[in-house]
Amino acid sequence: MQLPDEAITYQYQSLLNPAIEEWTPLAEMRAKHLLPPARIKALSQHVMQIRSQVAAEREMQVAPPEMKPLEPGFIDLPQRLLDQHRRKGDASDLGKIINKAGRLRDLVDRVIILGIGGSSLPARALFEALGHTFHNELPAKSRLGVPRIYFEGNNADNDTIQDLLELLENACVDPDIREERWGMIVISRSGSTLETLAAHRIMRNELTKYYGPSSDMLKDVIVPITGSSGKLFDLSKSYGYTEEDVLTIPDNIGSRYSTFTAVGLLPAAIMGLDVRAFLLGAAAMTRRFLEEPFERNPVLQYALVNYLMAEEAGKPVRVMAMWSKKLESLGHWYDHVLSESLGKHGRGPTPLTMVQTRDLHTRGQQLQEGLRDRVVNNVTLKTPRTPPIMMGMQDHNQDELNALNRKSFPDIMSASLRGTTQAYTETARPVAEIAIPVLNEHTMGQLMQMLMLATVIEGRLMGINPYGQPGVEVYKKHMRQALKS
Repeated sequence: MQLPDEAITYQYQSLLNPAIEEWTPLAEMRAKHLLPPARIKALSQHVMQIRSQVAAEREMQVAPPEMKPLEPGFIDLPQRLLDQHRRKGDASDLGKIINKAGRLRDLVDRVIILGIGGSSLPARALFEALGHTFHNELPAKSRLGVPRIYFEGNNADNDTIQDLLELLENACVDPDIREERWGMIVISRSGSTLETLAAHRIMRNELTKYYGPSSDMLKDVIVPITGSSGKLFDLSKSYGYTEEDVLTIPDNIGSRYSTFTAVGLLPAAIMGLDVRAFLLGAAAMTRRFLEEPFERNPVLQYALVNYLMAEEAGKPVRVMAMWSKKLESLGHWYDHVLSESLGKHGRGPTPLTMVQTRDLHTRGQQLQEGLRDRVVNNVTLKTPRTPPIMMGMQDHNQDELNALNRKSFPDIMSASLRGTTQAYTETARPVAEIAIPVLNEHTMGQLMQMLMLATVIEGRLMGINPYGQPGVEVYKKHMRQALKS
């Protein structure tokens, strides 16, 4: 279990309608736009029953037709991987992932991650949240052996992939020098994602020219991650990969819920992150989800509060306000999880990621006085990862900041958070907070598992299957038909 000072909490009291007997214009606005505490209390037992249903779904060997697809394998996966690793060490699934990451790190100084949606967003969220902001620009010594990381295969933009090819052509000249070698991870659960497979074909061709078509190194510097069958799996076998060489995503885990499979763990290990702590955080959140009552259960709280905001309070736009630039890609990952899980049958909330304080200068006016169709979930960090940078004194004080010389950047962030929260509260704009004590592998594991679990619970509350993405398959089919015409 996580230490108490590393436990993530969800604080939603600000969006509850306080009991005020006398009428005021503000009281009327609160009654219209905030949640009555009695409604939360009335549904808390129901959401506990939904939790029992979701817990029971993990044990189903065969799902009835009306529940298909059913892909709850992600729920127990973190603890399962940790337990297996303790028993089997390097022979375990986690041990194999860690060892493969170590070999790739030893071989190359640049790794291209090819994937789209749930195949690349977990890695990008971890890279930006826990890595140095300018990691790729740091000299090798400062990176402590961690390769430079790039992301492609997530679009069909001719110019961006050409830019990457030009970078590799200029920076990677001699394959005998580790600092000039590069490799790639190609990820597609279905094995048929067009953008990823197209990028894989182009990049593999470049790698073949670089190392030589008969080089034994090709199999070591190209790592496929896919399902247990499909086009990418078959393609890998045609290149001589054995089933042991291909890292597979379990059949009972959907792509957008695959964060704690090799999809997220292999890139994390290559980045030098503590993947065990990442899994421990996720396992701790799963235990809280399964064991804690509603009053201490951030998964159930978040799911119920945001469900009521979208379904009953007329707030279908869900703003995730990230109070750290490092969390922007985490927001985009959650956008994907929520949209693809619950955007069905003409329903579902619309996610919107913001970075504060940056986006207060673009959307702050709209949030304060625009349409009342949104709820703001602030994601806050109690403690920055680095020592606070102080304002300090200057001889030139035309900016009038000497009066704030003892204040730091965290002080500015904290004041802005308090100010915006107070401003929203004064105008009955619903706001809640996911509070993160410190940003590390353990808390990232907690947060990502919390949001995936909450999405499943919210889907069950809505009566919508949170698994599967039938709408995505429609556009994919038409795209392939258009290419053939």
